[in-house]
Amino acid sequence: MQPRLFLLSALLMASTACIAQSPKKDTVFFEDFSGKTLDRNKWNVEITGHTVNDEQQAYVDNGATIYTINGKAEGATRGALVLKALYKPGHTSAEGKKYDFVSGRINTRDKMMFTYGSASARMKVTGGGGMWPAFWALGNGKWPDCGEIDIMETVGDATWVSHALHGPGYFGNTPLVYRAAFPSGINATQWHTYSVDWTANSITFKVDGKVTYTATKQMAQKYGKWAFDNPKFLILNFALGGGYPNSVNKVDKPYYGLSQASVNKIKTGNAKVYIDWVLVTK
Repeated sequence: MQPRLFLLSALLMASTACIAQSPKKDTVFFEDFSGKTLDRNKWNVEITGHTVNDEQQAYVDNGATIYTINGKAEGATRGALVLKALYKPGHTSAEGKKYDFVSGRINTRDKMMFTYGSASARMKVTGGGGMWPAFWALGNGKWPDCGEIDIMETVGDATWVSHALHGPGYFGNTPLVYRAAFPSGINATQWHTYSVDWTANSITFKVDGKVTYTATKQMAQKYGKWAFDNPKFLILNFALGGGYPNSVNKVDKPYYGLSQASVNKIKTGNAKVYIDWVLVTK
């Protein structure tokens, strides 16, 4: 055998041995969005007429704001979910509140909930001041006592994403938050895998398999009760503007936390979040 082939063979054998020795994880939930429409057996579509955080959008159940694309379009593996923001001035919610924008938000509440384990999603987003997509987990009950795990958020500056924990005594502008910066030339408008590893004593965030931030039970208990021993459901949403974006971009007009450049992207149909797949293992 030639030396180079021998070396390659040895490396492959070593790699196989490592894989064989690694602990096997069981799949709790997997969604690759390869169907023609969103699978309502797995996901709930949220409709809101009362927004939080001074966000500028209403969430609607509409095929124009929540839809799937087939195959490898846009770099997806087998298909992808699209959450699209639309300019719809005068949209009126059931509660009588008017909005200029509509968007999409889905969750797995009561359809898939888990306690401890790993949750991941492969995503790419549209950048722009006030574009606020998120992948997160939440428990049932009163917020923030139910516990919130923000696996990935971006508020328009595509050079970084944030991770955070919210619970009793550490919510809103929580001290348990971290901005994970991308290397030069890489940003959130490209495909990345965002993950969290959740145990009874710690929550570790990763971007593309690299650990970016770890928050421990001990850290949280400096501020309040650890709120991460209860079942959580997953949420994917695309918000626009609001308090968190405004705290970063300081934009007040034309909309609170939402820049004119981003409004222009929305008006031209170019404000989208793509989710290739979602995976939960234990």
